[in-house]
Amino acid sequence: MPIHLECLSHTPLHGYYDPAPEVVAEVEQVVAAARERVRRFDPELVIVFAPDHYNGFFYDLMPPFCIGAAATAVGDFKSLAGTLDVPSDVARQMAESVLADDVDVALSYRMEVDHGCAQALEVLTGGLDRYPSIPVFINSVAPPMATLRRSRLLGQAVGRFAARTGKRVLLVGSGGISHEPPVPELAGANDEVAQRLISGRNPTPEARAQRQQRTVAAARAFTAGDAPNMRALNPEWDQAFLARLKDDLLAVDGMTDSAITRDGGRSAHEIRTWVAAFGALAASGPYDAHIDFYRAIPEWIAGFAVMHAQPSH
Repeated sequence: MPIHLECLSHTPLHGYYDPAPEVVAEVEQVVAAARERVRRFDPELVIVFAPDHYNGFFYDLMPPFCIGAAATAVGDFKSLAGTLDVPSDVARQMAESVLADDVDVALSYRMEVDHGCAQALEVLTGGLDRYPSIPVFINSVAPPMATLRRSRLLGQAVGRFAARTGKRVLLVGSGGISHEPPVPELAGANDEVAQRLISGRNPTPEARAQRQQRTVAAARAFTAGDAPNMRALNPEWDQAFLARLKDDLLAVDGMTDSAITRDGGRSAHEIRTWVAAFGALAASGPYDAHIDFYRAIPEWIAGFAVMHAQPSH
């Protein structure tokens, strides 16, 4: 079974608050190369490991992992809105297979995804429904979270299922590396914020616009050095993590949540999506991975990276 992996950072700030034009052009050139790799591969199924930022998943019920058997994108920031082309029967079979592999996963027939998933699909395929796609949500912002080891094992179970489909499968991991944007936490939150984190679905256009404005303002302050409560980007930590994915995937098992927060920031837990994607690829055996791009981009509050990989044999 042919299998191909693309992992990339996402940012809701592109188009709202951008770095220098030459940096944007460099990112777009790297992303265009990734899109061309996907076009040549011509997948028959896309499996997207993605986080959520309190747009589709809330504390009224927060699973560590969830497979979407039907999904729509909410269209936050400038990401695409609409329906994903999810093969429901295949998604259900994948959930059954993952559960049979002793990895607990939820199943949703009404999944809502945000820019964390939609941006990757748009960037790599040109739309939300260019190819049949199954979104796999990995909780990366709402403690408590499954360990990186469990995320790797989730990916491994998904990869074993993918190998049995006989299809050309594209694996996508969408998440930031070091970054700490102003995502609220339930611990210590006031009643208004707590209720938004527990049951904040379907915000008004005004509420969504205010949230986006707060994020842009935070990016401006962070870039100017006026955001003392936001953890700095950590290129050294980012590059060490990317090297683990490339050369020693099992080494991620020892990464603890407290160390990730300390070194990478509270939203660096999105690396779980990359770990799961590489776990899925590793289920097919040894692989060759390439780090295509890395840059710390403060305007996007992100250690921004792109990688691709394929089986060695």
